[in-house]
Amino acid sequence: MKGSNAIKGSVVVITGGSSGIGLATAEAFARRGARLVLAARQEDALAEAARACEALGAEALAVPTDVTDEAAVEALAQAAVARFGRIDVWINNAALLLFGTLLETPTAAWKRVVETNLYGYLHGARAALPVFLAQGRGILINNVSGWGLVGAPLASSYVSSKFALLGLSECLRLELARFPDIHVCSVLPPSVDTPIYERAGNLTGHEIGPIPPVSSANDVAEVLVDLAKRPRPRRAIGVAGAFLYILSRLSPALSASLMGSLTHRFSIRAQPATPTLGNLFEPKEPHAKSGGFGRLGVRRGGRGTLY
Repeated sequence: MKGSNAIKGSVVVITGGSSGIGLATAEAFARRGARLVLAARQEDALAEAARACEALGAEALAVPTDVTDEAAVEALAQAAVARFGRIDVWINNAALLLFGTLLETPTAAWKRVVETNLYGYLHGARAALPVFLAQGRGILINNVSGWGLVGAPLASSYVSSKFALLGLSECLRLELARFPDIHVCSVLPPSVDTPIYERAGNLTGHEIGPIPPVSSANDVAEVLVDLAKRPRPRRAIGVAGAFLYILSRLSPALSASLMGSLTHRFSIRAQPATPTLGNLFEPKEPHAKSGGFGRLGVRRGGRGTLY
């Protein structure tokens, strides 16, 4: 899709569409007249997201989906085609986050993150690409994260899944190179203000939060809309995202050292917190675009004070 009017009438599937980046992206596409198919685990929150899109004038279909279930993701694609006749853009966005040392983290919890953040995206690709090939066109966008470029302490499951996801995106792009109208895009946002930190698994004993500067979910949504109009292989977001992308390519050792320092300094907060597996195995509130963090990564109301 190219041009300013390319989004109007297009069919866009978004996983993780009930909150955070997914909800912001759904609303951004809705405002431009896209037809939306939203997927997430919690049916009530997903229906609310669909209603928000309809209030903006869009058609929206809510399909409760756990992306770790390949059959469910295939059913999601079938529902989109049955309702709208095609799929123009598929955005793999659903993600889980878990903080804790490798030795403190139960194997089942570590695997659950990878099953969602990597295998969930694999399932999305396997569902969307046959539709794209039959149509001769389509755009697959994978929300990779800046942590797909550089390691971070205490987040090994998330970082490992995102490293692998970036590799998957690169491989798919090469496999599909002979199809010029089928695109695979990787978006690499830095820290984003979403509820993911409040819902994350956290075994550190402290509150957790994003590394500043923090982008808004709406910032990321606008980039995803732009990729749907002008696809490109990789897209960093904001000054922080661009800096991390360039530094990781120029000096992997320096970028790793910097990320290690920033994670300990900013992601792990001073306040104590009870260990939890968060929403890894069951969806949890809140379902909103924002997690309440300002651009400097501090929660409104004084919670989550940095060390």
